[in-house]
Amino acid sequence: MSRSATPPAARNETAPPADRQVDRRAFLRRAAALGAAASSGALGSTLVAPAPVSGASAPLESSGALPDLPLPQEADPAFFTLAEAASAIRRRELSSVELVDACLTRIARFDEALMAFNTVVADEARRAAREADAGPVRGALHGVPLAIKDNYFTAGVPTTANSHIFADFVPDYDAEAWARLKARGAILLGKTQMGPLATSRATTPDGRATTMNAWAPGDASVSPGGSSSGSATAVAARMALSSTGTQTGGSITNPSEAQGLTGLKPTMGRVSLRGIIPLTYTRDHPGPLARDAMDAAIMLSAMAGPDPADPRTLDQPRLPDLVMSATPVQRGGRTGLRWPTRIGVLPGYLDAPPADIAMLPDDASDEDRARWERQRAGMARQADAVAVRRAMLDTFRDLGAQVVEVELPEDWDTLTSGNFNNVRLPERSEPFLEVLRDDVRKFGVSLSPWINGLLLPGTAYLRGQRAKLLLLRRILDDLFADCDVVVQTSPVPFDIVGLPLIAFPVGLREGDGPTPLGAVFGGLPWAEDRLLSLVAAYQDVTDWHRRRPEDPVVDAAPAPGARGRVDVWEVDAFGQ
Repeated sequence: MSRSATPPAARNETAPPADRQVDRRAFLRRAAALGAAASSGALGSTLVAPAPVSGASAPLESSGALPDLPLPQEADPAFFTLAEAASAIRRRELSSVELVDACLTRIARFDEALMAFNTVVADEARRAAREADAGPVRGALHGVPLAIKDNYFTAGVPTTANSHIFADFVPDYDAEAWARLKARGAILLGKTQMGPLATSRATTPDGRATTMNAWAPGDASVSPGGSSSGSATAVAARMALSSTGTQTGGSITNPSEAQGLTGLKPTMGRVSLRGIIPLTYTRDHPGPLARDAMDAAIMLSAMAGPDPADPRTLDQPRLPDLVMSATPVQRGGRTGLRWPTRIGVLPGYLDAPPADIAMLPDDASDEDRARWERQRAGMARQADAVAVRRAMLDTFRDLGAQVVEVELPEDWDTLTSGNFNNVRLPERSEPFLEVLRDDVRKFGVSLSPWINGLLLPGTAYLRGQRAKLLLLRRILDDLFADCDVVVQTSPVPFDIVGLPLIAFPVGLREGDGPTPLGAVFGGLPWAEDRLLSLVAAYQDVTDWHRRRPEDPVVDAAPAPGARGRVDVWEVDAFGQ
């Protein structure tokens, strides 16, 4: 982790949150510089990045500063949270071998139905677990098995990004973020399914859905989220303790909402992009998908930090003590907020749908009836979501938060529309120019945005970069004028400008089977500590994050390495 090895007793638990210690204008200037660097090509490409120089040598944290949690009553250690498992391993109450075997057993039994993984390295994981049990504690993640999204380089293990382009690619070094996790003792279980080149929910390059939502393993129409959906399913189904994802347009927060997880998209530059197959230079964000706020804090603390080969990570404020931030605060025997916080509620966030819609005439066509039924079902889902949102905000009020209504800044719809949002497409196309010239069939069903990136004129790209800075300035000056965090109805605006987001479960939608309902909060630059503290307090007084899906019904354990696929006619819009 990035904090120093200070004993817990000496940690400054009264320090203000990071968003009150930094200059917002410095972040605006930084965003302008990164946009100019991207336009000039100065940022380079992670596809041709030099071998790592910092990850394995970054200073390790003191294990004494980590939470020391009691051994859970769960019979299966795969159901432990990351923090619980790491604590048990440090105390030698649980072996890494036991934990890795528990996860591999669930993978072998259930991944045929869930399809979260495209590569499982069982032998290597067991060997690493034996080494962990035989050696000294290396860090916060000692002996803990993780699932890594398949666009992160993993030395000696295929990294395909679920694309024809990288079908045979085996990197010879680790992505910086994975190198940091591994340096702190993490063990690789395997690589997770993803959208081709991170452009949609997990599918084959030819468009067949792969990963299923762990809460609806038999229904491909229930979205598992965005391109990090394999990572989400692996954690939700208790096949891995935590996982990594990338977000350019919602692909950490969307799958976390869809599958009852706590997903943290950090501020742009908190985590190095080196060794991660790129989608958009100025919008790619690596981050964790975890079971709760504490696990997300431990993961991000390990992943974050400056990397000399990634200019985005340099000259940032010091990472605060995220583990402390994710530790609930007790006052007078009750859980409260670590810092006074105003939660901004956007227009329409709590609007209920109409009470009913007009009845259909008796002679209505089958097509009209089907449309009518879909509309009624959509209204019911909206009503459920609004009720859950109101209850969530009431809980935060009870914790001490002030909930305030905020107005959207001027020209919000224009500045966040596709006209400006699509200026990211040339950044998507540029690293793959040679492939586009050679054989466009290698892009499969995701080809069209790559072609659009080639055709977008330079004037539109430059106008879009200016619009992004205007959007950021109005968010910092206007949207945050009366609040500290803002509820989100879409991750895209904060993805565009590189501000942090956290997703967390707040309820369940009942139906043929329960599916999670989530909320997303957005913060000021470098506000990961405040976001984690809010969710940690909420999770201390609710149990939505502890709910888990039923295991898929399987007739028998599949043969090792077996993988199925599900054909669907339409891929949903979740993704990057």
